[in-house]
Amino acid sequence: MRYLWILLGWFILYTPILSAPPVLSPAVPNKTLEFPHDFGAHDDFRIEWWYVTGWLETENGQPLGFQVTFFRTATRVDRDNPSSFSPEQLILAHVALSDPETDRLQYDQKIARAGFDLAYARTGNTDIKLDDWFFVRKTNGHYHTYIKAEAFTIDVTLTPTQPLTLQGEQGFSRKGPKPEQASYYYSEPQLQVEGTIKLQGQNTSVQGTAWLDHEWSSELLDAKAEGWDWIGINLADGGALMAFQIRDKAGNKIWAHAALRDAAGHVRTFTPEQVSFHPTRTWRSPYTQAVYPVATRIKTAEIEWELTPLMDDQELDSRRSSNAVYWEGAVTLARDGKPAGRGYMELTGYVEPLSI
Repeated sequence: MRYLWILLGWFILYTPILSAPPVLSPAVPNKTLEFPHDFGAHDDFRIEWWYVTGWLETENGQPLGFQVTFFRTATRVDRDNPSSFSPEQLILAHVALSDPETDRLQYDQKIARAGFDLAYARTGNTDIKLDDWFFVRKTNGHYHTYIKAEAFTIDVTLTPTQPLTLQGEQGFSRKGPKPEQASYYYSEPQLQVEGTIKLQGQNTSVQGTAWLDHEWSSELLDAKAEGWDWIGINLADGGALMAFQIRDKAGNKIWAHAALRDAAGHVRTFTPEQVSFHPTRTWRSPYTQAVYPVATRIKTAEIEWELTPLMDDQELDSRRSSNAVYWEGAVTLARDGKPAGRGYMELTGYVEPLSI
């Protein structure tokens, strides 16, 4: 039955509808983000995600990488339709666990139309639910997420230790050469994580550090874009590094940006010309035959960074929900040959062009 709803969801998204589609809002510069309101959902934008990645350590000292992502996407259904069954919004979720002991990514996914308190992304503060999976921001600013996947369970609290970071120009993040190719985007790096993971039938206490991205837009990618490479790294000195590039079919850079924040909160930003990604090693997926640059050297102006994956096999096939396949992996970061931090890298568009 779940697959029927998946097919219905994609039919609604991509099939013309006779009724009037909703008018969606664009991301525009010089808008002041307001909190706590902007922690919540923005129903008048086409797509939105809350994206948590991080490194955990079990009570036995074993490393684990984890990803929890919730998406909200607006359909083209007429908002004036009075039916409670009218699927105006879809809620999707991806969850993944990188365990070096198994040397393979374990993941799960869900999709449902919003409604009936079974699936929602609420406005005013972070509060997203999809069946029994949820991600919520409490009044004290702490986050709690609970995910019972097929192969594992994640139940953790994430506590902010620093003010959030407004990416781009005070939260207006360019994604291409045209001004309308943009999103609203903020990050919360250096989140402290505590809780439990149930893996292979055993509960283990975990603690670690995570990164939260919240982004929303109605148009993201240039027509020539094939996908993107992105990193979010919690630096060992208390700082944070975010960098991305948008690629065309030939692998050339269409757009890029980076932001380096020190432990005191000072942010240095880098223009597209100052940011470049240089693969140093690739991995071919035995499942999709896609070739991913899993080890990469990144330049931000005069600074060079080296990324190394926790393990190569961190490909997530989400074609049963978001219709995409991507590499989402825990990585370590070095600067000048010395350990500098840990975080995540996302590689999209290597199987087929990513469609937003």
